[in-house]
Amino acid sequence: MRKRERAKARQHLSSKGNAVIGEDLIIQGELRSRGDIDVLGYVTGSVIAQRLTVGHGGKVYGTVRAESAEVNGVLQGTVAVRNLIRIGSTGSVNGDVRYGQLALDQGGELSADVHNVPPELAGDFNIVVRRGRSVRITTEDLNAIDPDSGADVLVFSVARSAGGHVARASAPGKSISHFTQAELQKGEVIFVHDGGTAKDASLDVSVADQTGASSGAPKTVTVTVTA
Repeated sequence: MRKRERAKARQHLSSKGNAVIGEDLIIQGELRSRGDIDVLGYVTGSVIAQRLTVGHGGKVYGTVRAESAEVNGVLQGTVAVRNLIRIGSTGSVNGDVRYGQLALDQGGELSADVHNVPPELAGDFNIVVRRGRSVRITTEDLNAIDPDSGADVLVFSVARSAGGHVARASAPGKSISHFTQAELQKGEVIFVHDGGTAKDASLDVSVADQTGASSGAPKTVTVTVTA
């Protein structure tokens, strides 16, 4: 799992030693360690550790309990650190935060305000379709990660498509430019190939939540065409 988009998990992870959540990983669930947990990727859920380190670029949203913590990325939620929490110059900690001691570097942020978390695109960004046929787009192909928005309010936008179009399974001939995460989860969204001779097709997508916060610039989903 070399790409961040490929590494989504919903699970309970428990370790007696140290655990590292690499920048490739998106974890949804519970992380528990009797040692250290280092987060360089994206975690939503519950984290319990002797020591938590959120590295630069790392993001943790949810409930955290630790003896000590160092934050150089983003930590938001209900946070209880028994001893020292150090917030580095690139660190941001928001929510209900309780700690024994605090060290705040210049540029670091500590706030009781809980910010809206913009959605992020996930998945392997690859679809395989037979020439001139259609295929369901699954949450393994394309997905949205957002800890504070439900599937029905996460809306994907198709900025461009080549070699075919996106449609609902109930109306394959009608091209659509928007669909929800809920529709994707139900298997209601398909890609319809146009029958052309090119070996590949594609679509560019982004996702936004109910506040308008988005995943940023569209990302390309590659469509591999087979005979």
